[in-house]
Amino acid sequence: MSAPAILAEDLYKSFGETEALRGLSLTAEEGTILGVLGPNGAGKTTAVRILTTLLAPDAGRATVAGYDVVGDAAALRAKIGLAGQYAAVDENLTGRENLEMVGRLYHLGRPAARERAGELLEQFSLTDAADRPAKTYSGGMRRRLDLGAALVARPPVLFLDEPTTGLDPRSRNQMWETIEERTAAGTTVLLTTQYLEEADRLADRIVVIDHGNVIAEGTADELKDRVGGERVEVRLEDSGEVERALGALAGLGPEQPVADDGWVRVAVAERKGAIAEAVRRLDGEAIGIDDVVLRRPTLDDVFLSLTGHVAADGDEAAENEEVRA
Repeated sequence: MSAPAILAEDLYKSFGETEALRGLSLTAEEGTILGVLGPNGAGKTTAVRILTTLLAPDAGRATVAGYDVVGDAAALRAKIGLAGQYAAVDENLTGRENLEMVGRLYHLGRPAARERAGELLEQFSLTDAADRPAKTYSGGMRRRLDLGAALVARPPVLFLDEPTTGLDPRSRNQMWETIEERTAAGTTVLLTTQYLEEADRLADRIVVIDHGNVIAEGTADELKDRVGGERVEVRLEDSGEVERALGALAGLGPEQPVADDGWVRVAVAERKGAIAEAVRRLDGEAIGIDDVVLRRPTLDDVFLSLTGHVAADGDEAAENEEVRA
């Protein structure tokens, strides 16, 4: 059995008194997307910086594409691509010149660098803007150019640190499609994100990080199952009927129903017939129903259940330490 494309074991990293990583371990198999999910300050960027040789861990070890991130750092850099949270492009160069420059830095000959730049400009729908200075590009165009630069050398492993932050929905979808295409072609991707929808769509496996350590991992479905199965959610016509509705729905599922902002929610063991039974019970008590839905937990629910806060929260001080490092 071949070694994982990305392997981190018990990584520790501190900045002064701030512990950014506290024994972080994770793996990504070749040709898959590993989603790393967590709030600002959770340690995502620190982990990426260590795995891409930009930062040395205080303790622990990591390998990427079979190379040790500390001992084989120089050789490893030729095997990876990195697109960070902010587009790392030279604004005074054109899109084409940016990509050609990266190609030359990877020791491609001038004709090969020019050819590769043309391929990527076409792939990322930047051909029409190829000879314009990057400072005239929109945010979405700059992010696509940055991702193109990360792919110049066709790296087998690609690190994307919150690549769609700040993008409009259309640009985000384009970026998602590109990431999926790269994985289909055999590239291994580690994707950090705060967008739970992004992890749900793209990642083969997800690790949830909070305060520098992995607190859960699995597929999106496995993580959702940790919160529970489907829930029947009922909005009442009269919010004054909440207590009666809670009583009527008691026993419908393995847990007691709960009320929140005019909705009554109850987890159900089986989805078949759950809505019909809920309606029958409420109708039997003459409790009016405004709306009723059957909903499966989302990754938002998972994150809130695991951490006690939403994914947009976090330790801003720790995040600032990561950025300065």
